[in-house]
Amino acid sequence: MATAHSDAAQDRQVPEPDGTRPLAVVLLCAGVAMLPWLLVLANSLPATESATWIGLDVLEALGLTATGLLMLRRDPRGCLTATATAVLLVADAWFDVTTAAPGTELATAAAMALGVELPMAVLCAVQAVRSWPHSARRERR
Repeated sequence: MATAHSDAAQDRQVPEPDGTRPLAVVLLCAGVAMLPWLLVLANSLPATESATWIGLDVLEALGLTATGLLMLRRDPRGCLTATATAVLLVADAWFDVTTAAPGTELATAAAMALGVELPMAVLCAVQAVRSWPHSARRERR
């Protein structure tokens, strides 16, 4: 019986692909690094908008942090947090760009989308695909 239990535990862990640990650390640090940004938003946004934008960024920070932690633990549930975080980052980029006023605000939103949010979304999406538990099972067969 002990063998069946240990086999089940091994099936839940995804083999660590090359380069996973550095990516996990990047995602974890990115999530933690968003905390000061949340304070900037809280002090700079109008009260009517702050709950929306701060709430979205809190979810992104939690998603990045959770994904990084789950990756470090080689927990297959990281594919779920990576997928959700990628979607949140793409939505954030979309809303930032489409709601920005023309000029400097739009340029800043586009730069953030192209330089930070969309690349992070791609990293999360790639990790989600790489860590999908079914992929590991197919490789062993």
